[in-house]
Amino acid sequence: MIETKIFNENNKPSNEEKQAILDFLFQNLENYGDPKADIEKAMDFALKNYTSFGGLLLVSYNNDKQITGAVVLNQTGMKDYIPENILVYIATHKNVRGQGIGKHLMAETIKHANGNIALHVEPDNPAKFLYEKVGFTNKYLEMRLIK
Repeated sequence: MIETKIFNENNKPSNEEKQAILDFLFQNLENYGDPKADIEKAMDFALKNYTSFGGLLLVSYNNDKQITGAVVLNQTGMKDYIPENILVYIATHKNVRGQGIGKHLMAETIKHANGNIALHVEPDNPAKFLYEKVGFTNKYLEMRLIK
């Protein structure tokens, strides 16, 4: 059985829990991750640790209370023309991939998110199959101008 905890502005993780989630994401996002400071910013946004629209963290644990998966979802403050939420990070521990944890986390994220959800995925990311399986579609090609 997968135990899942939801953290948000009203149920914040302890400093130790937050650090464990941050470390987990940094290690398990592997080639598809970002610097630790960026992951922490997204987590702080979700937890409303500074002025933001908020969001949530979902974390799954095994029977030994070890993290097996984590999600960071940020609310965008938008509606319709831009989805209300962006799934910023999702990762499962490499030793438990293929056991349904990612699918469970996606289902819980969809259940607890208010409104539509967008996400960015690199074309070669194996998780792309999971996103399509749970109903995500590719409507746009993202382009960025970095200043």
